[in-house]
Amino acid sequence: MSKALKILLIEDDIIEVMKLDRVISSLKLNHLIIKAKNGEEALGVLQKKEILPDIILLDLNMPKINGIEFLSILKTDETLKYIPTIILTTSNNQKDLLDCYEIGVAGYVIKPLKYEDYVGKIEKLLEYWSINELIKL
Repeated sequence: MSKALKILLIEDDIIEVMKLDRVISSLKLNHLIIKAKNGEEALGVLQKKEILPDIILLDLNMPKINGIEFLSILKTDETLKYIPTIILTTSNNQKDLLDCYEIGVAGYVIKPLKYEDYVGKIEKLLEYWSINELIKL
């Protein structure tokens, strides 16, 4: 039995946010989505430490603090570094991929162009993390 996740979505594109919401709704999943428009806003959410997410879905290309900068900051925090962070991006740049894994990302998913393919990837990703034993912070 999979469990409902608290997911921090860090995404500056409102269309992408709406697309993820649509997938969660259409798949009838009970995950709680906490949204941040950029890395700076996400750090503010995480520093409150009231509702820490089970996983983070992180876009790379954002204003203020980009995904790689955010990931670097996250991995230096003694509490937050244990939250699995999955990159959800359009970038298939090998340098980005390598940089993210060197910093300690839990996964790197390229957003497909076709909606049906996107639904399939998101469904598998959330199914995988909802059966994992996650550290409760």
